[in-house]
Amino acid sequence: MPAVQNGVRASSLDARWVKSRHSNAEGNCVEVASLVDGAVALRNSRDPDGPALVYTPAEVAAFLAGAKDGEFDHLL
Repeated sequence: MPAVQNGVRASSLDARWVKSRHSNAEGNCVEVASLVDGAVALRNSRDPDGPALVYTPAEVAAFLAGAKDGEFDHLL
């Protein structure tokens, strides 16, 4: 379990936030950051002070593997 809990204010994390180069210019983006304990945080770029969702590396790896395999294509 990550040391940082879900719902923490994203701007309070000492993290470098990045977003996909595929993000649109309107700012409707999900940003991600690696945390010092190895966890991965996600935030809404339109609300940088809002809550962050925090995941373990294994959770992120499982999601990315599913995305690469097309498991979520039906959502678009």
